[in-house]
Amino acid sequence: MRRAGLGEGVPPGNYGNYGYPNSGYSAGEEENERLTEKSLRNKVTAIKSLSIEIGHEVKHQNKLLAEMDSQFDSTTGFLGQAMGKLKILSRGGQTKLLVSWLSFSVIYWIIKPR
Repeated sequence: MRRAGLGEGVPPGNYGNYGYPNSGYSAGEEENERLTEKSLRNKVTAIKSLSIEIGHEVKHQNKLLAEMDSQFDSTTGFLGQAMGKLKILSRGGQTKLLVSWLSFSVIYWIIKPR
């Protein structure tokens, strides 16, 4: 009977736990590492893209807010002038007050924000 020597019965290139070819990363570990890096790169790219989109949206919203602020300022000025005129008219008789108030109401109804 023949004794099995070291390495007999083991497929070529595979030396078990004691041989050098199996030391370090296995092919499966290398593939996992590659897939993990690829997944991480994709996630970083997606986050970067989302951050850029958020930046653009913030700039757009700031522009809209500035426009609204300007419109509110002009409306406040308009209403202040109208109230000043109403105060002047209120010093007169009741008829002038009623006519001016109705005129103001009609104008407001026509141009009111929708």
